[in-house]
Amino acid sequence: MVKTVVQQALNGLVEDLRATHGENLASVILYGSAVAAGDNRELQSDYNLLIALNRITPEDLRLAQAPMREWQRLGHPLPVYFTVEELADASDVFPIEFHQMANARVVLYGRDPFEFVKLSDENLRHQTEYELRSKLIQLRRHYIPASVSIEKLSDLMSDSLSSFAALFRAVLVLYGQEAPVAQADVVRATARLLKLEVTPFERIFEFHTTGALPRSEKEANELFAAYMFQIEQVVEAVDELERRGN
Repeated sequence: MVKTVVQQALNGLVEDLRATHGENLASVILYGSAVAAGDNRELQSDYNLLIALNRITPEDLRLAQAPMREWQRLGHPLPVYFTVEELADASDVFPIEFHQMANARVVLYGRDPFEFVKLSDENLRHQTEYELRSKLIQLRRHYIPASVSIEKLSDLMSDSLSSFAALFRAVLVLYGQEAPVAQADVVRATARLLKLEVTPFERIFEFHTTGALPRSEKEANELFAAYMFQIEQVVEAVDELERRGN
């Protein structure tokens, strides 16, 4: 459930968007695990917004600058803008994102566009493998400077696991599984499905729940090695689906 301070900010934002876009505004959708599963801390999680307009011109986007100023000041990312027509046409291009939006969303204004969007899995495996490999490459890259600091390495593991959890939802869908909404549940379900070692993931989740970081650089680096190996196993499992012809 959206918390009070965030709800007040959202109410104000919706009113500003209505005043800015008028009849051109079709929908405002809040989506993602933070809104649906409580994976949030007050004003510290990213609350993702989808704004659907009937048409989008540079002038429409320029006018949105004022309503977004306060939203960004609170630390939230800029929304994604689609036209209503694009939402109907782009599900095959953005299968991961559209599955995430459809699976966990709250309609803040207007009609629910996902009632009429046909989700396509045609390109889901390819995009999932691409995103997983890209994030794995970035994980290795960022590990180099972080490896000498317990705090930096812990932050890297925690932040990256949130990103990987979003992709694990797509992995579950590819295997015909129903994807939970909460990040921790998604990771645990993926670990069960692929027979991964769940301990590194659980230890990283503890960074937020208990504040207990690794006690030494050696322990932090050993945890990272175990964590990265499990991520590599997920990538291999998705790649294997292609060889099976899925």
